[in-house]
Amino acid sequence: MKLKFILPLALLLSGFAALAQEQAKPDWKHEVADFQKELNEEFGDPGRSPLPKAALKKFEGLAFFPADSSYRLEAEFIRTPNQLPFEMPTTTGRQAVYEKYGEVHFKLQGKPFVLNVYQSHTLRAREGYHDYLFLPFTDASNGDSSYGGGRYLDLRIPADNTITLDFNKAYNPFCAYSPVYSCPIPPKENRLPIQILAGVKSPK
Repeated sequence: MKLKFILPLALLLSGFAALAQEQAKPDWKHEVADFQKELNEEFGDPGRSPLPKAALKKFEGLAFFPADSSYRLEAEFIRTPNQLPFEMPTTTGRQAVYEKYGEVHFKLQGKPFVLNVYQSHTLRAREGYHDYLFLPFTDASNGDSSYGGGRYLDLRIPADNTITLDFNKAYNPFCAYSPVYSCPIPPKENRLPIQILAGVKSPK
């Protein structure tokens, strides 16, 4: 008779433990909300905003796509060592020195994709940015619901061969708001033939 009660109780305790672990995990929606809040604070700060003075006076917040968990995924990270540095073209003709650091392999909308991730030679020398990785990309929504010149994702060097890609945190380069900025142009290798309806929308 006791055995009938021991098994359900064990399952119940196991369920409570799993629930507690799940609740302890950071909520990805909160992460996205924090990202949006920080970005809006930056754009609203006269000392950091890329907006011209006239646009800054009217600024009430950036336009974002609704948070969508399908655009947050785990990708395989493949390091590509011994890459030669190269000059990535920018919107002003200035040449920014980068090197290909690795590749991210993932599936989205049931299709496999590969994107290159880069490391800036200038930025990696700055304190706090030694592990910073840069993922510029374009997709089929550019020029319509998202900025025509593509968008960026900020990443950090992962501890193993997996990395989280959250396109809900994709943002526009500063040159989307003012021509005074010099912004790296996403390489053709990083063009996605699908729409990425996540992250920051095209400037109003």
